[in-house]
Amino acid sequence: MASPAKKRKLNSDTKKGSAPAKGLEYFFAKQKQNGAPKPSSSSQASGSRAEEPEGKLTDEELARKLQAEWNAEPVTTPRGDDMKPGAAKEGSPSEERMEPESTSSSQLVQIEPSLANPGPSVTHTLSLSSVAATDDKAASLIPLDESPLTFNPSKYIAELQESWAGDGGDASYALLTRCFVLVNGTQSRIKIVDTLVNCIRVLIEGDPSSLLPAVWLATNAISPPYSSMELGLGGSAISKALKQVCGLDNRSLKAIYDKLGDPGDVAFEAKKKQSFTLRKPKPLTIKGVFQSLAKIAKTQGQGSGDVKQRIVDRLLQDARGGEESRYIVRTLCQHLRIGAVKTTMLIALSRAFLLSKPPGAEFPTRNPQELAKLKKEELAEVWAKPEEILKACFARHPDYNDLVPVLLEIGISDELLVRCGLTLHIPLRPMLGSITRDLSEMLTKLQGRDFTCEYKYDGQRAQVHCDAKGKVSIFSRHLELMTDKYPDLVALVPKIRGEGVESFIMEGEVVAMDQATGDLKTFQTLTNRARKDVAIGSITIDVCLFAFDLMYLNGQPLLDRSFRDRRDMLKSLFMEVPYRFTWVKNLDATSNDAEAVLEFFKSATENKCEGIMVKILDNISVVEYGGDVMEPAGEESAAKKLVAAAKKAKGKGKGKAKAETENGASEPKSSRRKPLLATYEPDKRLDSWLKVKKDYHASFDTLDLIPIAGWHGQGRKAKWWSPILLAVRNEETGSLEAVCKCISGFTDAFYKANKEFYDDGENGEPNNTHLKKPSYVEYTGGHPDVWFEPQEVWEMAFADITISPTYTAAIGLVQEDKGLSLRFPRFMKKREDKGIDEASTNQFLAGLWRKQETKAPAAGKDAAVNGEIDMDEDDF
Repeated sequence: MASPAKKRKLNSDTKKGSAPAKGLEYFFAKQKQNGAPKPSSSSQASGSRAEEPEGKLTDEELARKLQAEWNAEPVTTPRGDDMKPGAAKEGSPSEERMEPESTSSSQLVQIEPSLANPGPSVTHTLSLSSVAATDDKAASLIPLDESPLTFNPSKYIAELQESWAGDGGDASYALLTRCFVLVNGTQSRIKIVDTLVNCIRVLIEGDPSSLLPAVWLATNAISPPYSSMELGLGGSAISKALKQVCGLDNRSLKAIYDKLGDPGDVAFEAKKKQSFTLRKPKPLTIKGVFQSLAKIAKTQGQGSGDVKQRIVDRLLQDARGGEESRYIVRTLCQHLRIGAVKTTMLIALSRAFLLSKPPGAEFPTRNPQELAKLKKEELAEVWAKPEEILKACFARHPDYNDLVPVLLEIGISDELLVRCGLTLHIPLRPMLGSITRDLSEMLTKLQGRDFTCEYKYDGQRAQVHCDAKGKVSIFSRHLELMTDKYPDLVALVPKIRGEGVESFIMEGEVVAMDQATGDLKTFQTLTNRARKDVAIGSITIDVCLFAFDLMYLNGQPLLDRSFRDRRDMLKSLFMEVPYRFTWVKNLDATSNDAEAVLEFFKSATENKCEGIMVKILDNISVVEYGGDVMEPAGEESAAKKLVAAAKKAKGKGKGKAKAETENGASEPKSSRRKPLLATYEPDKRLDSWLKVKKDYHASFDTLDLIPIAGWHGQGRKAKWWSPILLAVRNEETGSLEAVCKCISGFTDAFYKANKEFYDDGENGEPNNTHLKKPSYVEYTGGHPDVWFEPQEVWEMAFADITISPTYTAAIGLVQEDKGLSLRFPRFMKKREDKGIDEASTNQFLAGLWRKQETKAPAAGKDAAVNGEIDMDEDDF
């Protein structure tokens, strides 16, 4: 049997004509040719079908009974498929589905009105109708994957609007599904963007009101991350809906899932088995699907589970064909997997609004025919400016609910940055630091510049908003609302505001701290703090906010100010509260201060910090290049290289002289580098900020681990496995115990070879992979996309060994109910000389942890990091 990926294309080629409705006599005559209808299991137990209660009638008996009732009772409404006798309330799934327990997917009947007899009344006739006849022909033939410069939405708008007219004029979900199918069927980033651009253009010109819900659905979300809207659906709700709608039992559904593994692919296969429906599906619309998801998210309280279940049932009942079912289920699972990440969607929106505008809009657009005549480089320049504007706008105001309506009104222009700019209580996306291998590399990059080094605390990054009325909002690095988690910080804000400070947006690190001694505690301690509805009186883990940046003050954004200016305002306008609020510890330096920087780095690690952050203080337009980046080194050699780098930088002057190497050869002349600005750049990872963490090579021993599973990557890594789950051996039981996920140390060439070696069969036969977790693997975390056949050993470096409730490695050897994990794991190389029987054991891992604990300073044994995760949040 072909893989689901291959069948998606086949599924889109539906039959041209509509299958005629088939009457009861035709269908049940077919049943009689094959023998009498099979009674349900419950009727077999009772021994006689004649003694069955009404609810256990066979398909034929139920159909004839209903037909007789409706023949005797005239109905005046032309929508007989929406009501039945005795209906208590319109619209509830119980009235729309009259499926007896024994009904199979091929035995469902449809209720249709018959107008054969003239007169004021309408007689309803029960008949069977093929599910395939309900596919949307208008949307399925649109070439959305065509180049936007040749695609003309107006050619299809009239036909689409005619097909949408019966649904109130709203765009059909079939159009979005068509887009998803084409996007999912290619790995070309250009094709993905082109398809999204064309789909957006069709909506802009044909149904602008459906664009916003379409953007949310395509980005696998229903609200911005700081909103509390969550679907809260379990897998059981989707499984129950699939069984009910498609007539599957537990065994059949499990067999399909074991074979395919992906819930969306399971829905695709299940829907194909459903040949007939009890009621004619009401075509799904983009608005309708989004509103259903919003209703699921908002439904709470007693009975909410039943309400959510009915909505899920209805969505799957009305899904036309296997592809709509596939993407409805993937959306419900919050795992769309089409590769339309945030950046891709913003690029698609910018290009779509450059080429199309809604009816009645007055903003200018570009002519696609004229753009098609441009050279590749010229076209790239045309795309670049609107893309940059939209990305900058979304980085400052990441909410499509505000962005899309303004786009429909004014298109892409500089006014967008004003209308959707930095706003209180809407988090901006944080600026990120680039990772450096060691201090010597950092000093080489920053030659000739003034910078500051800051402690990189082992805590949680926080963005604090406060308006003139005193309202406070606190957001995480991932823009999640944390105000309820830190009521003590909310109460602290009035005490730290200096005179004249009305409103502000501040950024800092929240760190667990002993209020009596001022000792810092680990990130693991902070994670043990409750997350919601925390009362100040119940707080047992105290925290301190270490502030390091100020992005907004008294109604004015400060993003374009230098870091030195922003830091000066932060320190002069806010007041320190001991052990509650202060500024990050810092050291201002230049590349000539190598020894001082090294001492500062050592003090940071000794004080339970992860390392240091290094930030440019002032804007400098051009700086001379001072040499190539040095190779990483251990602590001793790093110190020597730091001093050498400082002397080398000092002797460069203005870069006019040639530097001599040890062998007497001369290096190339200095060249100019791009300027590193000291401004705050939301959602960018730049060399203006550099992150220097504990050197991997200063770790204890490396570990030889076995790769056992992988997840689909995001963005550029979508076609590869990233992260990858690794395990140690348990010699006593023969099982493999998961120890960490890894995303570091891999090259693109490695990713490609690894995907070929561990192939999930999406484009052919699977290789060295399974969809079901092997019985010999011990792991209690999230379900990977694929399980690997264990047969390789990889050498892994790491910074620390941590206690973990998620990973099972060495469970019971260190703590009774917790295992061990690795912090900052990094791939070093494949151990071609070792088989999996020679991989590191759980006993060896536990021994390394004990060795680490013994080496910890007596004054700070809490410094043994007991994190429950294998990665710090800054690494994502």
